[in-house]
Order: sequence, then C-alpha cells, then structure tokens
Amino acid sequence: MKKKGEKRIRLKAKIRAKIFGTSTCPRLSVFRSNKFIYAQIIDDQKGKTLAQASDAKINKSLPAGRQGTKTERAQQIGQMIAKACKKIKIDKVVFDRNGFKYAGRIKLVADEARLAGLKF
Repeated sequence: MKKKGEKRIRLKAKIRAKIFGTSTCPRLSVFRSNKFIYAQIIDDQKGKTLAQASDAKINKSLPAGRQGTKTERAQQIGQMIAKACKKIKIDKVVFDRNGFKYAGRIKLVADEARLAGLKF
C-alpha cells in the first residue's frame, strides 16, 4: 500500500505536466501543511516567484489566541494573494492545487481569490 504523501507527489507530477505559467498568465500554486497554508504566483518561463502569501507570517505577528481557525486563515491567504496580483497587474492565473484534493482549505483559497478579482 502506498503512502498518502507518495500519492500526492505522483498526482502533483501529473498536474504539472499539463499546466504551465507564463508572464501574462502565471501559475497560482497552493501548498497546505497540517499547520499552515502557502500560496505563490509563479512565472514558469522565467522560473521566478512573482508574489507569495503565507499564514505562517500572520501567525507570528498575532498573539496566541487571535490567529483564527485554519479555514479563516485560508480565506485571508486567498485575499492576500489576489491583492498581491493586483499590485503587479495580473488578473488571470492558472490554478495549481499541487496534488491536493480541490476541497476544504484549497478550495477556500481559490474561492476567495476569485471573489477578490482573480480569474481562473
């Protein structure tokens, strides 16, 4: 029986074979750990990260009881990455779920980014 992490890595490779971020339409990559969630806007042609958002930084700046739930923080990350995209004048991206199921916190990040103005 294969481990869950190995399955995600295999799915990630399958997804990445199909999607590619350009300078006009970069890739929005979302990574979820047990504690935090991260989002990056990546231009694969140049191999550069154009913008990023992480709730690990949010957690360190707030007092212990004020950080919010993981789902609330995922919504904040979606809004933060959309604002960062607007600063660099990007309105269309390709969504990379990074091998995770499109549900829960991954879906929340995508939905909030769409509500904030990103198209994908």
